Amino acid sequence: MSDSHAGHRRERSTWRRLRRLLLGAVILFVLLGAWVGIRGYLASQHLERAAGLADSVQAQILSSDGDAALDSAEHLRDEVRAARDLTSDPVWRAVEFVPGAGDDFTVIRQLAQVLSSVADDAIVPVAGVASTVSVDAFKPVDGAVDLAPLVAAQPAISAADDSIKAQLVVAQGIDASTTVGPVEDAVTRLVDVLGKASEQVDVAARAVDLAPAMMGVDGSRDYLVLFQNNAELRSTGGIPGAVALVHVEGGKLSLVQQASSSDFPRAAAPVLPLPPETEGLYGAITGQYIQDVNLTPQFPLSAQLASEMWKRQFGTTVDGVLSMDPVALSYLMTATGPITLPTGDVLTSDNVVPLLLSEAYSRYEEPAQQDLFFAGTASGVFSAVASGALDPKALVSALARAGDERRIYLWSADPDEQARIAETTLAGQLPKSTPSQPRFGVYLNDGTGAKMDYYLGAEFGVGQEVCRQDGRSTYVVEVTLRNDAPADAATSLPPYVSGGGNFGIPPGQVSTNVAVYAPSEGVFMEAAVDGQPAGVQTATDSGHAVVQLQTTLSPGQSTTIKMSFLGGETTSGDAELETTPIVNLPETQRVSVACESPLT
Repeated sequence: MSDSHAGHRRERSTWRRLRRLLLGAVILFVLLGAWVGIRGYLASQHLERAAGLADSVQAQILSSDGDAALDSAEHLRDEVRAARDLTSDPVWRAVEFVPGAGDDFTVIRQLAQVLSSVADDAIVPVAGVASTVSVDAFKPVDGAVDLAPLVAAQPAISAADDSIKAQLVVAQGIDASTTVGPVEDAVTRLVDVLGKASEQVDVAARAVDLAPAMMGVDGSRDYLVLFQNNAELRSTGGIPGAVALVHVEGGKLSLVQQASSSDFPRAAAPVLPLPPETEGLYGAITGQYIQDVNLTPQFPLSAQLASEMWKRQFGTTVDGVLSMDPVALSYLMTATGPITLPTGDVLTSDNVVPLLLSEAYSRYEEPAQQDLFFAGTASGVFSAVASGALDPKALVSALARAGDERRIYLWSADPDEQARIAETTLAGQLPKSTPSQPRFGVYLNDGTGAKMDYYLGAEFGVGQEVCRQDGRSTYVVEVTLRNDAPADAATSLPPYVSGGGNFGIPPGQVSTNVAVYAPSEGVFMEAAVDGQPAGVQTATDSGHAVVQLQTTLSPGQSTTIKMSFLGGETTSGDAELETTPIVNLPETQRVSVACESPLT
């Protein structure tokens, strides 16, 4: 046999081996693709079922069906664990290195791992608490709330809070920029869902952590309760017209003492040193009259001033201050149902606001009579809550709504407790901005010296536009105020309501001091009232630029105030607005901003 024939045979043999290798590689690649594809499909099915179960868990917890919630949570955990296992085997991990497609598989695995951790460490433990602790357990019995379930729930809720916060950080760190659209969208949705869940669980964790101690599980507590009257506005709601001392011990509440603002004489000087910025904006009266302690929108300062005034007048040092307004009271009455007052009046969630903020002044002309009526109302509501004659689910919903609208504030004299309160809407602090969400504040203070703010209507708006080459945003805050009092308010309303011409304001008119607080990096630019340039007072308060002006409106009259601000270098995103909780609080509107003329 010639050498050439032998060479041809060797070439054919080598080619056959190469073809077999290539065919084997193709088959292996197809099998790997099928393996990964099938596992990916199965994982997606598990995750879809988990998403449905997540909705079920939330609905079941809200409906107090704890056993069903735990069952759904455990099924959810099994589904996401299956998805995690399907997307983390060696074959799947190997495909993550394939150019062009590997990033998608990496991100899918990371998503499944985050969801599995959340299910294991947050969803199941929270559902477990719900299965053993019903909302009905917090219904007062003989004036006392059983605090043991709250204490028992603390470890699980705290661990869930930590887990969700940690996994939110992990999810935010997932790089989906090179993945296909559906995978990138899934990461965005997960971050959004975990962000909202983190906020909700954080609130629950703070409540479960704070409530037992503040309700006297470790010893008695005394709290000052301020009832703010929105008919005479202050930054946090209204003047503290009625005040009460509540004693709490072992979850049992007792109404110890009641007083009215008339029981507190004017102090010769502020009862506590005022920050110079507060005194410059709102005057020394902030620390001299209990009716004026909340001219400032910083409730922790208001609470300390009020507690010092109570101590000087009655000798009791309180452990904290709680504040609410009649609108919050109306929400609470959806839980208590109608309450019969000593006067024979039947108080309901529908009539409590007009009765307390308007009709009472027509019925009782003397302030002393008004005080007795308000005291009887407070006592009646307290008795209804303390007796347990209420719907606990409705009570929780009412408190949540009032908190969201900033109609309830809470301050603790204990620094550690106050630090936990400080990050919630209950704290009543100045707006806190983030780089992606600047926050403005609009605060209203009565200038009439009467009860005309029951008739004050308002609309609030905020908007922004990038008008500069450096990328800094221009923000516009818009406030429209209306005097909705009857045309003959000067004569038809009692002088106690109309003002009777006191403080230089004609009867029936409404005078309002409007203060707008910018984010800490915000810079005031200009202001206009009804389209005309306006002079304003400018100041600072705790690092915020503040712009203040006064309006006075006759019945039927309205006015629109616009102010523009330049945002900071690191600030972007849609602005939010916090406002004084007036009687009829509107939703904040989005304002269109024209760069060439922002205030038109």
